[in-house]
Amino acid sequence: MAKATSKTQAPSIQIGISDKDRAAIAEGLSRLLADTYTLYLTTHNFHWNVTGPMFNTLHTMFMQQYTELWNAVDPIAERIRSLGHVAPGSYADFGRLASVPDAPAKPPKALEMVRILVEGHEAVARTARSLFPIADKAGDEPTADLLTQRLTVHEQTAWMLRSLLEE
Repeated sequence: MAKATSKTQAPSIQIGISDKDRAAIAEGLSRLLADTYTLYLTTHNFHWNVTGPMFNTLHTMFMQQYTELWNAVDPIAERIRSLGHVAPGSYADFGRLASVPDAPAKPPKALEMVRILVEGHEAVARTARSLFPIADKAGDEPTADLLTQRLTVHEQTAWMLRSLLEE
C-alpha cells in the first residue's frame, strides 16, 4: 500500500496589500528591474569601450555608475519576491520588459555614450515614477521607499552626465 505524503503548502501572503495590487506592483517593478539591468549592461559596455581625451574620467565614472546599478538589481528583484511574484531574470524577459534600448552594436564616441546614458537614466526614472500611484494607492511604503531611492540616483546621475554635454 502506498504511503500517503503530505505537502506543506506555503501560507497565502497577508501583508495588507491585495493580490491584485501586489501583482500590479510586481509587474511595474519587473519593468524597473529590466530597465536597471539593461542600463547596467550598457554602462559596463561603455566602461570597457570608451576612448578619447576623456578616457580616464569616463572610464572611472562609468565604473562607479555600473557598480551602483549592479547593486540596485538585487533589492528590486527581492521586493518582487517579497510581493509573492517571480522576478524576471533572462535576457528575453529583460528585452520584452525594458524601455531602455540595448547598447549600440558598435561603440559610439565618448560624448555619444554620455548622451545615451543620460537618456537611459531618464527612462529608468520615468519607469520608477510611473509606479508611485499604484504603490501609494496600495499603501506599499517599502516599494515607495525603493522607488524614491532609485529616482534620486537616476535623476542625479542624469544631471551629472548632462553637465558633461554642455558647451
